[in-house]
Amino acid sequence: MPNHFQLLHQDATSSARCGLLTTAHGLIETPIFMPVGTNATVKAMRPADLMETGAQIILANTYHLYLRPGHRLVEQLGGLHRFMAWDGPILTDSGGFQVFSLAELRKITEEGVQFRSHIDGSRHLLTPELSIAIQQALGADVIMSFDECPPAEAERTYVERSLGLTTRWARRCKEAHRRPDQLLFGIVQGGRFPELRQRSAAELREIGFDGYALGGLSVGEAKPVMHAVMEACAPHLPADQPRYIMGIGAPEDLVEAVWRGYDMFDCVMPTRNARNGMLFTSRGRINIKAKQYEDDQGPLDPACGCQVCRTYSRAYLRHLFRSGEILSSILNTHHNIAYYLQLMSGMRQAIRCNRFDQFRTEFYAAYQSNATRKEE
Repeated sequence: MPNHFQLLHQDATSSARCGLLTTAHGLIETPIFMPVGTNATVKAMRPADLMETGAQIILANTYHLYLRPGHRLVEQLGGLHRFMAWDGPILTDSGGFQVFSLAELRKITEEGVQFRSHIDGSRHLLTPELSIAIQQALGADVIMSFDECPPAEAERTYVERSLGLTTRWARRCKEAHRRPDQLLFGIVQGGRFPELRQRSAAELREIGFDGYALGGLSVGEAKPVMHAVMEACAPHLPADQPRYIMGIGAPEDLVEAVWRGYDMFDCVMPTRNARNGMLFTSRGRINIKAKQYEDDQGPLDPACGCQVCRTYSRAYLRHLFRSGEILSSILNTHHNIAYYLQLMSGMRQAIRCNRFDQFRTEFYAAYQSNATRKEE
C-alpha cells in the first residue's frame, strides 16, 4: 500500500510528531493507543462502546486466535473484522511474545518455535511463514513479523544470537507476505543493548517494511533502560514510516515515547487494571475499592468527558466493584480506555500547536499531584 503514512507535523519543542496512517479499513491519526482485544474482543467492551471512547484501531492476538477458534475458521466466517463486528482497523501481533512467555513449554529452533498449547497441551510449531499465514487469514490491516523476544536480563551473547535469528525470521516473513492490503511491520530487537538495537534497525531497514516496531520492552527492565532503548533506536528508524512500541502502557511511558518520536502503542494495562479496580485519571491512579470513596459523590475524573465520568459517582463505582458486579468491569474499562485515548488526543493537539514540552510538564504536574497518597 504505497504512501500509507503521512507525517503531518513535527513539534518544534521535541521529537514528538503527528501523522496519518492509511489502512484498508480507515485512517488512523497518530500518535495513537490501541486497546488490546486478545481473543477478538476487548474485554468488557462492545465495538460500539469502543467507538464511543474514540478508539481508531484495536489489537488482536495471533497466538490465541490460532489456538482458538482457529484462523481458518475465522477466515471461513469472513475474517476478523466481520467475525467480531469491528469495522475499523485491526493490528495483529505475530505470536512471538506469547511463545516467549511460555518459556517452560517451548523450544526455539532455526525453523521456528515448538510449543505446547496452554489450553490442551497439544504440540505446535510456529514458524515465520505460519505466523504470516495466520495473520493473512485473519485479515488484519497491520500485521507483524515473527520475532524472538529475549528476557530483560539476558546476557549480550544470548541477545546477539537471538537478534540474528529475528533478522532471518523477518526476511522469511517478508518473503511469505502476499496480501497488498495488509501492512507488514518489522520488529526491532536487541535487548537492553543500544548498539544491538541499532544493528537490528539497520538490518530491518535493509529488508524493507511498512513500519517498524520496538519489541522486548516493558518486560521487566528499569525505566531508564527503556528510555535509553527508545532514544538509541529513533534516529535509525525511517522518518517517513510509522514507529510502534509494543506492550508499553503506563501513561507516563506513553508521554515519554511520544516525546522521543514514536507513534503507536498497545498494552493490556488499562483493561486489566480496570477489572482490578485501578483507574487512571488526569491526577493519577485511583484505587476505587479504597474506603475513602465510600460516600464520594464526585465524578471519577472531573477533567474527563467520558460517559462514566458524566454519569456515575466514585461511591457507585466502588459499590459495584466491592459487590462483584459485571457492570464494574464494563464501566471501569470504558473509562480507562477513554482516558488513554483522550491522553493521546491531547498529545496530538499539543504537537500541532508546537507545545509538547509544555504538555509534558503539565502532565507530570497534574498526574503526580496525588502520587504520595497511601491508597495509590
